Amino acid sequence: MNTTSPLHHARSLLPTIGDYRQTRRSWPKDLLAGVTVGIVALPLALGFGVSSGLTAEQGLITAIVAGFLAAVFGGSHVQVSGPTGAMAVVLVPIVAAHGAGAVVAVTLIAGIIVLAAGVLRLGRAVSFIPWPVIEGFTLGIAAIIFLQQVPFVTTAASSRPGEHSTNAFVAATQLIAEADWSYLPYSLGAVAIVVVCMVAAPKIHASIPGSLVGIAIVTILAAIVPNPLATIGAIPQSLPTPSVPVIDLASIGSLLPAAGTIAALAAIESLLSARVASSMSDSGAYHPDRELVGQGIASIGSSLFGGMPATGAIARTSVNIRSGGRTRLASIVHAFVLLVIVLIAAAPVSRIPLAALGGVLFVTAVRMIHLATMRAILRSTRSDAIGFVVTAFITVSFDLIVAVGIGMVVAAIFALRNLSRATGVSIERVADEEDPHPDDASIAIVRFDGPLFFASSDRVFDEVTRLDDVAVVVLRMSQLELVDATGARILSDVVRAFERRGITVLIKGVKDGHVELFRHVGVLGALRHHKHLFDDLPSAIAHARSHVERARQP
Repeated sequence: MNTTSPLHHARSLLPTIGDYRQTRRSWPKDLLAGVTVGIVALPLALGFGVSSGLTAEQGLITAIVAGFLAAVFGGSHVQVSGPTGAMAVVLVPIVAAHGAGAVVAVTLIAGIIVLAAGVLRLGRAVSFIPWPVIEGFTLGIAAIIFLQQVPFVTTAASSRPGEHSTNAFVAATQLIAEADWSYLPYSLGAVAIVVVCMVAAPKIHASIPGSLVGIAIVTILAAIVPNPLATIGAIPQSLPTPSVPVIDLASIGSLLPAAGTIAALAAIESLLSARVASSMSDSGAYHPDRELVGQGIASIGSSLFGGMPATGAIARTSVNIRSGGRTRLASIVHAFVLLVIVLIAAAPVSRIPLAALGGVLFVTAVRMIHLATMRAILRSTRSDAIGFVVTAFITVSFDLIVAVGIGMVVAAIFALRNLSRATGVSIERVADEEDPHPDDASIAIVRFDGPLFFASSDRVFDEVTRLDDVAVVVLRMSQLELVDATGARILSDVVRAFERRGITVLIKGVKDGHVELFRHVGVLGALRHHKHLFDDLPSAIAHARSHVERARQP
């Protein structure tokens, strides 16, 4: 059976009974892991919903609906999906530009794009993103998440769209300058309590959810002590009725760029998270194309319930793996835990101070930064260090997807430069000690090593064509590893340049994989005679000697 056939590919994107083969043995651990992740995910879902410019309710809806659908349809057995900090970062300017109502429509369009990417087998594309670019991207996101929590601690009043800059750093600076100093002691106190709980809880016992404990303490204190702290507000005690988002055809053109950005981020973050999860767990490899299909379906489903875009969440996925989760059951249970919280605890959740959620996300942002990783990259190579710094800077200053693109361009430029330096050209004279020949001084051998492509072609042309005072040049191609159309074209130019000067060119050792390229681009056609192509060096040298001898004859 052809495993690359369209039918086989389509089947590989669908859920199967085999997805739950290990559940019979692992279900107790999966249930425990699912409950644990659900508890950890609650404050994150609420926080990312609010910090994205939407509502805590939309964050919860996304965690429930998208978390369930991605678990069933996704390509990883242990991935946990939902609202994430990176997505919140992208949504803030979209909400500012198009309004909160447009997010549901954008989520639907983005979900369709991600789904199509999986069907079109684009899941392996993330492997082309260099590690320093990924880490620079992560550092930039962490900085923005941290800065986006400033509104939660500076004032109880929500800023109106357009009132502050869409750039997180500039907006944070503006909000600090306008801070309500009578509000700060309460908000910073709430943040401090949550931070202390999140830092101290793991030291007491790894299973204690520090974020939830901190939020509970702050919420109880806020109910007892009079304070001006803003709270989440009313949350419905059930999921909304699903409906297809209304998309204004006239506004589709303006929404597509936003949807494209969200789709690209959802795909990148989900695939990276799934890849990390696969390396952390022994539950089996992930299927990248199916992961995209699952994430696309998850975002589409989220939009039907009025939610926001979803991606794989590495923090929640890590908690799942560390808690013993081995199958999709854990992620499914996590979604049901959040649903139960909505059904029976909506009232207490509505009284959670926003500053407490800000404290959770402050710690989350700091934990995303790994100093050891940063030092390793900055001490590796200059090109990788520059790519890391540039990506992080542009992520904070401009746009996440633009940052990844520019980071990849920077990495590619340095990689091409280094690769071009690996192109070796050496000029040798024929020196056969056992059988010297008087005509050898008129013969030169040009040996090519490594790759020959557009970045190194001009240098190669200049080095080779400087050769003079010879009658015959033998071009040795057997060590030429990689050649593109530009490199082949330069070889044909080299041959023609020598022939115009009356120097005969012989070519030796063209690899089978290069023959068609050389024929189409004109390398072989540039030779004076079709018999000037040889498989071995002795034959080429013998022909060169005979050519020099004939040239000396009157």
